[in-house]
Amino acid sequence: MTPHGAVRGRYERGVAVFRGIPYAAPPFGPLRFRPPAPPEPWDGVRDAGAFGPTAPKPPYSETFTPYLSDPVIPGDDCLNLNVWTPEPGPGARLPVLVWLHGGALTRGSSAVPVYDGTAFARDGVVCVSVNYRLGVEGYGLFPDAPPNPGLRDQFAALRWVHETIGAFGGDPDRITLCGQSAGAISAGVLLAAPATRGLIRRAVLQSGAPEVCDRDKVRRMVRRMATRLKIPATAEAFAAVDRDLLLRTQAEAGRLSSPVLGGPAFGIVMDGDLVPRDPLKALAGAGAAPGVELLMGWTRDEYRLWFVPGRLGERVDRLGSVALAGAMARCRTGHEVPRGYRTLRPGTGTAEIVGQMVTDHLLRVPLHRVADARPGASYLYEFAWPSRLPGLGACHALELGFVFDTGDAPESKRLVGEDAPRELCDAMHGAWVRFVAGGDPGWPAWDATHPVRVFGDGVPYTAYGPRDAEIGLWPTAHSDPEPPRTAVPRPPAPNSPPPCAACAAR
Repeated sequence: MTPHGAVRGRYERGVAVFRGIPYAAPPFGPLRFRPPAPPEPWDGVRDAGAFGPTAPKPPYSETFTPYLSDPVIPGDDCLNLNVWTPEPGPGARLPVLVWLHGGALTRGSSAVPVYDGTAFARDGVVCVSVNYRLGVEGYGLFPDAPPNPGLRDQFAALRWVHETIGAFGGDPDRITLCGQSAGAISAGVLLAAPATRGLIRRAVLQSGAPEVCDRDKVRRMVRRMATRLKIPATAEAFAAVDRDLLLRTQAEAGRLSSPVLGGPAFGIVMDGDLVPRDPLKALAGAGAAPGVELLMGWTRDEYRLWFVPGRLGERVDRLGSVALAGAMARCRTGHEVPRGYRTLRPGTGTAEIVGQMVTDHLLRVPLHRVADARPGASYLYEFAWPSRLPGLGACHALELGFVFDTGDAPESKRLVGEDAPRELCDAMHGAWVRFVAGGDPGWPAWDATHPVRVFGDGVPYTAYGPRDAEIGLWPTAHSDPEPPRTAVPRPPAPNSPPPCAACAAR
């Protein structure tokens, strides 16, 4: 039973699966661009054997289609979720993982096969994956509609899980909110929100740090669309546009935007309500979410997912100093930072310098800030195993098939290639299960020695301060309110490869 009616799932590979359960009403008609409303109750038993409709979204461009899967399921009832559980029915009190997918807040869904929750349920975790509004429907900023409806969808789903997951064998007091990329940004924002106090026991932020977007940046994206459509930049005017035309226009307006290079984009904004303050400042300095344990990390070569498929990296290398100037503007820093990266990475091309700078600015620096503010309750990792596909390295989203233990799925192989190492799947998925179940993934918690678990070729090992040299290049103001760091001796890392001579000299 759910609060709105009974659902019937399926037993598949030894676990019970319920798909397409509505947690909110279809966000169309009078509910378009509005906060989520409760779904209409239903009589009888609702079949939950198939994924529900996905939120409206444009397809990935031809550049990314070979690498990323993004199924489309038509229908208006897109505010739905899925549950994988080993023990359906009340009384089991199992730990719960709630998954928020990535996709730059414009693409993605819970129906992506890489996110199949079977392995988590097999290992004693109730896994819930969520659909939420995307793009202009979920993150457009209008004078006649409340901001952040997509984030409010996620909040509504989190409340649904807290109130209902006991019926599926889950423990509402042991919920881990987990996301990757835009899903991790969302999870971090929700974690910092006062309204979620008591709903989240733990959180996992994969390749995304808590942040809010500049309101004018979102408005520029909406105005671009309005100009192309020749309509006012209001929710009322946008609601009258054919849905397919709206998606095509959104794709055209955001064509040149990039997580690395920036540009107008949709994002979460401070709204004085669900997001009353900057979430990074709240988590790193204002004491938000006390007692919540965090697992956070990145892939070694995040930027290669954007640089390699469209050969953008080659263009960046050709542009040289022009591209570097753009990166400095994006990162709001001076010449001293890229000079430092050149010193640390002699002989490295401009594309890698730009990519690593922006990755540190967006991910590693803010995640270090959060960890420094929460020692003993934070665990950091780096995914360093390179894809079997040429040029991708350990790119953005590559770790997902290992976390969900779905590396053999055809959709995972689009990024991973063939023959993902079984032992790496076991190690990474096992670490996530241990964290969700008990708060300890299996390596030391963050302290002054800066332990980071490295998942790469061979046995995972703990490195101490592996990114400190780069992060130390950033101006103090960039990492405020961190206290100054004191150099400490680092213990030897078991199973870690010996440092090169240059590293040892540093």
